[in-house]
Amino acid sequence: MTLPFRDDKSRVLKAVFGFDRFRPGQEAAMDALIAGRSVLTVMPTGSGKSLCFQVPALVRGGLTIVVSPLVALMQDQVAALRLAGVAADTINSAQDRDDNIAAWRRAAAGETALLYMAPERLMTERMLSALQKLDVRLIVIDEAHCISQWGPAFRPEYEALAKLRDLFPGVPIAALTATADEVTRDDILAKIFAGRAEKIVLGFDRPNIKLSVTPKHEWKRQLLDFLSRHTGVSGIVYCLSRKKTEEVAAFLAENGVRALAYHAGMDKEQRDINQNRFMSEPAIVMAATIAFGMGIDKSDVRFVFHIDLPGSLEAYYQEIGRAGRDGGEAEAHMLFGMGDLRMRRMFIEQEESDADRKRREHQRLGALIGFCESSVCRRQVLLAYFGEASEPCGNCDVCLSPAALVDASSDGRLALEAVRQTGERYGGGHVADVLRGTRNEKVANAGHDRLKAFGSGTARKREEWLGLLRQLVAGGFLHLDVAGYGGMSITEKGRGLLKGLCGFSYRAPPEQRRSKKDIRAALTSEKVGEADLGLLGALKGLRSQLAKTRRVPAYAIFPDKTLIDMAQRRPQSLGEFAEVNGVGTKKLAEFGEMFLRVIREAG
Repeated sequence: MTLPFRDDKSRVLKAVFGFDRFRPGQEAAMDALIAGRSVLTVMPTGSGKSLCFQVPALVRGGLTIVVSPLVALMQDQVAALRLAGVAADTINSAQDRDDNIAAWRRAAAGETALLYMAPERLMTERMLSALQKLDVRLIVIDEAHCISQWGPAFRPEYEALAKLRDLFPGVPIAALTATADEVTRDDILAKIFAGRAEKIVLGFDRPNIKLSVTPKHEWKRQLLDFLSRHTGVSGIVYCLSRKKTEEVAAFLAENGVRALAYHAGMDKEQRDINQNRFMSEPAIVMAATIAFGMGIDKSDVRFVFHIDLPGSLEAYYQEIGRAGRDGGEAEAHMLFGMGDLRMRRMFIEQEESDADRKRREHQRLGALIGFCESSVCRRQVLLAYFGEASEPCGNCDVCLSPAALVDASSDGRLALEAVRQTGERYGGGHVADVLRGTRNEKVANAGHDRLKAFGSGTARKREEWLGLLRQLVAGGFLHLDVAGYGGMSITEKGRGLLKGLCGFSYRAPPEQRRSKKDIRAALTSEKVGEADLGLLGALKGLRSQLAKTRRVPAYAIFPDKTLIDMAQRRPQSLGEFAEVNGVGTKKLAEFGEMFLRVIREAG
């Protein structure tokens, strides 16, 4: 039965979820939804996005529909809500038909506060018609970037979500994501909200994550070298293919690393076993495809290692966001190989989508390559992609161990002149052809073979010019129009280079570079502060037992931050236990005495 929480959001936050205060951005999103206004919320991983709609759902009452892309993500959120005393349900393909029927009956009877469904289940004529007869007061689209990033040929129901605003007039819609550049944000606003929604975008910086990229040559040795500096901690190794995940997991196991595999082609039962082990046991390395991670709430992941190139800077940002969610030091390391680049380009071309989408995806891939090749602070390049300015971070490989740079001011000016003379609307390939003096059909039709810049760069190969142009973009000398046709335009900084007011240094290709220094020693593991480590271990042990008995992920009982706060405070009564950060009314009644017993026994 739905608990009577139609009250002030602060009371709901404390009574249900056990938190005393809001995190940045949460209150503004909640206020908009409670008042009946639609909102797009973009917040970094681990910043509490789910509460932005869960609290308003309870304050507004009635039924909230939550659209979620993955069954595992739905099941975990429902389990966590139920443990907090919230009447949550899910209807999905992984459940028995009888379970789905029972869930629907509870929703139809008004007993359910939040109902989770995949878009494929929601966007059927029968389901939509049935929901229109219920007291739907809020609609939530979680992981909203999927609307833009997953092509209509892959999951067309995401495109169909645009119908919701007309089918449920007057019902506020919340779209939430941790990963959306400006183009994706505009895409979501246009498709879901027809441009009419409040937009809350928090900073994208995760300063506790060290960023590093190295050329791929012997990935097995490179992976073992990296893991030798990250022993005894949990981490994720991302691979491009299902076969590769199993190969990596087996290879690591042979070399004494506790490793598991995870990909969408595995038997569901085995997938669930591996995920639960990763969530509840310490020091496990998960070799996985991108099927693993969305919604994973394990706070002490200390590293993310990309053996293969992700699809874009957005995908990279989302995947590294699984590390260091507790705020402790973490590392994101990526191997960058030309073979991966060819594979990614092939994937884009083979996708069943229109030319406009393919063009955007190639441009996004180009931005990722620029990040990999950057001669300036990687965090500056990453944040600039999301529209956020920053100073050099001091916590990436470029800042900590600067690579050998070559002064390329003269060639930089040649490139900028070619961009200027061609009208500041062409992409890197065309500009490189002009510089190389390549008289192809496109160059000839535009009359660019008659420009002064034509043939001015024959000393460099085409690939070198493409790399240099990418670094000019990464360095802020050129602006790449991802939303348009990939044209490059000269920035104020670029005009300074043309006038000789500043210089440009080029990061030479790997074969021309001096070898880099080894990456610094392993990052320290989670710092507990004043908490007794023995007590913390005992609390985690009890949490694991409870999670196993209830068949829910460990964090659904209590997240690590709550256990750390418990160990620091050492409450001796239920009243004191209620003050622990993350302990709500339901969990206080259900788990309070159990955890107090462990604390008392520890002395």
